[in-house]
Amino acid sequence: MAINLDIKVKRANKVYHEGEKITGIILINSSSDIKHDGITLTMEGTVNLQLSAKNVGIFEAFYNSVKPIQLVSCVSEVAVAAKIPAGKTEIPFEFPLVPRSNKTLFETYHGVFVNIQYLLRCEMKRNFLAKDLIKVTEFIVEYKPSASGKAVPHPVKFTITPESLQNVKDKVRVPRFLVTGHLDSTMCCITKPFTGELVVESCEVPIKSIELQLVRVETCGCAEGYARDATEIQNIQIGEGNVPCGLAIPIYMIFPRLFTCPTLSTSNFKVEFEVNIVIIFQDDHLITENFRIVLTRY
Repeated sequence: MAINLDIKVKRANKVYHEGEKITGIILINSSSDIKHDGITLTMEGTVNLQLSAKNVGIFEAFYNSVKPIQLVSCVSEVAVAAKIPAGKTEIPFEFPLVPRSNKTLFETYHGVFVNIQYLLRCEMKRNFLAKDLIKVTEFIVEYKPSASGKAVPHPVKFTITPESLQNVKDKVRVPRFLVTGHLDSTMCCITKPFTGELVVESCEVPIKSIELQLVRVETCGCAEGYARDATEIQNIQIGEGNVPCGLAIPIYMIFPRLFTCPTLSTSNFKVEFEVNIVIIFQDDHLITENFRIVLTRY
């Protein structure tokens, strides 16, 4: 007997804001009649935190004091025990998207050590001879438009030279070069591109590649200690080979939605972002200039 259980929300993009109602249908397709012991639908939103391998053991108290943070939790029995006829059956549902008491809804975010996820979970209970049917689907939560309006741009000009480099002990071995440019803003709207311009003014050795790297910095822990880890989200090549000196190279990057979110800071975790301009010389020696950025919804 073929049975298919599915959850379909009304909005095609699955994006919802706090206070809105999540509506949709539970869709059951069966080649024959089905007996069940009840169908429940659960809406839940959680923040899951974990430590990187290098920090496990350092913060032993972390596992005892920081459990998954439950932002939303709602269960509804959408059907009592009964028999469902063969063919297609649709069961409508509706959930108000409101946080639990004293909790705040954060935007959906898929990270490495911090994960914020909102799920609908449908379970059809069946007798002991048949396996329960379970279907899980994710929906996306985003902040509502801010009444205070758009964030104010923070343009930044930069000059990169051997002397300006951080974390380089032997600067004498670094080839002579001069790179200038600007970022249109380090206060960035997540739905708009990250833009700017870069110019190689001079360089005494050939350049192999110029790259733009987006990095997430995730901090999680508790009062006993915090672990901070930086991981790459994406890397975009903006210059290939030995680009001519004096040529304006555009900086343009789209923020990947599920792997970024508005910059976030709470007592148990933080999600922050940085951008690196990476210049790789012909001998594979590389230099990096780091910029902290703040992501906003509007």
